[in-house]
Amino acid sequence: MSRPPRVRARSAAIGAFVVLAAMIPAAASATGTQEADAELPYVCAFPSGELPATVRIAATFPDRAEAGEAFSPADVTTTVDLPAEAVADLTALEAATARAATRLTVGVTQDEAAAEAVWRGTAEPAALPESGPLTLTLTGAVPSVTGRGDGDLVFSAGDLAVDLALGTAGGDTADPGALTVDCSLADDAADGGRLAVVPVGRRAAEPGGPPSSPGPSGGSPGSSPGSPREPEDGQRDRAPDIAEVPRGARADRDAPQCSYDEDNPFTSRSLNAYITGYTNIRKLDGASLFPVSCVLLEQGDPIGEVDENGNFRVVVDATGRLHHQGRMRTPPFRATFLTFGFVPTTATMVLEQTGPMNIHFSTVVLYPRFEADTVVRLPLVLRVTDLDVNGTPLDVGSACRTERPLLSTEPDPANHPGDHLVLHGKGEYTDGEPATGYLLTSGGPLTGEVSIPAFTGCGTDGEDLDRLLTASVSGPGNHVRQVQGQTCLPSGPVFETPETRGQCTEDLQPYQVPVPER
Repeated sequence: MSRPPRVRARSAAIGAFVVLAAMIPAAASATGTQEADAELPYVCAFPSGELPATVRIAATFPDRAEAGEAFSPADVTTTVDLPAEAVADLTALEAATARAATRLTVGVTQDEAAAEAVWRGTAEPAALPESGPLTLTLTGAVPSVTGRGDGDLVFSAGDLAVDLALGTAGGDTADPGALTVDCSLADDAADGGRLAVVPVGRRAAEPGGPPSSPGPSGGSPGSSPGSPREPEDGQRDRAPDIAEVPRGARADRDAPQCSYDEDNPFTSRSLNAYITGYTNIRKLDGASLFPVSCVLLEQGDPIGEVDENGNFRVVVDATGRLHHQGRMRTPPFRATFLTFGFVPTTATMVLEQTGPMNIHFSTVVLYPRFEADTVVRLPLVLRVTDLDVNGTPLDVGSACRTERPLLSTEPDPANHPGDHLVLHGKGEYTDGEPATGYLLTSGGPLTGEVSIPAFTGCGTDGEDLDRLLTASVSGPGNHVRQVQGQTCLPSGPVFETPETRGQCTEDLQPYQVPVPER
């Protein structure tokens, strides 16, 4: 239940956290449903070049909706058929399995107004065949859509990204390498990739009757469906409202232990959460998957102040630490690249925290709207524990690491000296609506750029591998995109119920495991 404005004004420091909890969009009271099942041709960019792929998108939509009524397409399934040539590209990297996650851009238009939604799907790991094609079937929750006026809502498929986490045979416990395949809707796709039409409001046809005249599909002629043109100022306020799905639980719990214990008890201000993401390796023109990792957070005292614009601002400085098997580090993870453009190289790595993690979370209270800005500072050393070049294992020894922590440009070097990673996040919340962007409690994306230092201590028996790793990986301009899931507050846990989205498991671990985003 929402607290009255007077209470919020008096306790904004608490409200800045409590009111940012994830919420479930309201469901539509549709009178019936319609089934969408579209088989669409795509062109996908694989390492060996562009290849055709068939993508089937199935979902259940309401027959109609009222203006201002939110609904979410249900039973959404994305099936991707990869041709044999694409599978050969994956096995050439010595992959034996692939765990897929998809991001489908869906254009939503109503008359001349347009918006975009991203439908995400995940799948269990699939074994790669020695030859022949591969079918991946993915499912997931999708954002709700609200038509702001009368007229047809037209849903059209657009660009598709397929994130593949590759695994090796033999039950290797390290996270596999990562590959993202970008796919575009083929020019000859039927109806420009149209998936469904949902009539809205007074102009909607009665159930069982003919639909009203369909609006334009997403995008102007010649543009890809799912990437609609920017609406003119007069249409912007009438664009369909897309409510993001809170970054949440995957179907499985493939995540490391993330909890407090007797030796490490929680307090009333303790939080725990999972993080994951990608780091682009500029020299290798590829990306390394940051594994799902546990972070333990401790919130400081909230401080209220009036900023230079006369707005009330709540500032919280928190500290945190990575937590894996009692050490401040990530789980081991594996990345595979083509070194120098043609040599397959696989490295097993660990990120080790070498100092305190500091989180500066600042929220401007513009009731009923809240705007948040976050800066995360974290000193990390990259350690390499295993290296395989063109199928030949190389012994890197036990001390192979970057010679100093990863380095970002620090916006406030006088108060934050030393080498460390800097990540930024912005978020917003309006009372009664889902949060967007990054908020400390509900999570979201954090981004930054990092320089990877030279390596040292790599090699044994007189073989020096420092220069090989430094030449292959080290350098500036590596983009980082980290995603944090919803936090768990162990001292006041919120469990999953039919009415409530879970934040904590029964054993007080984070309920929601985020999915990496590019």
